[in-house]
Amino acid sequence: MGGVDVWVWWLVAAAALGIPLVLTAMPEFGMLAVGAVAAAGTAGLGGGYVAQVVVFAVVSSALILVVRPVARRMRAERPELSSGVDALKGRQAVVLERVDGQGGRIKLAGEVWSARSLDTESAYEPGRQVDVVEIDGATAVVM
Repeated sequence: MGGVDVWVWWLVAAAALGIPLVLTAMPEFGMLAVGAVAAAGTAGLGGGYVAQVVVFAVVSSALILVVRPVARRMRAERPELSSGVDALKGRQAVVLERVDGQGGRIKLAGEVWSARSLDTESAYEPGRQVDVVEIDGATAVVM
């Protein structure tokens, strides 16, 4: 190949496969790049063209078949982070002023909130701990 060793071309291919990996964030390109590096190693050790292509295909395929399902499973198992008012649902608060179906005040996450009870028949006295069921506008619905 014009005086340049074959293993260098495999490394160029690996670098070329790394570019779309960075631009698209598709990990498959990285796995193909690792396969190209393995093929470069095979060429450097004196392996023929067929051996280089077989090593590239086997390493790339094995990585795609093994790593991609593991990565998908890890992404699916990652807990979803709540923010804003969604993060307040399920938290406990302390009643500051009697809370009933009409209204009241609680201390939630260090702040004073207006609140009302989920069950209009229930009332909670000051000092009692309540659970925040939802946030309705600027009012915490508690039980």
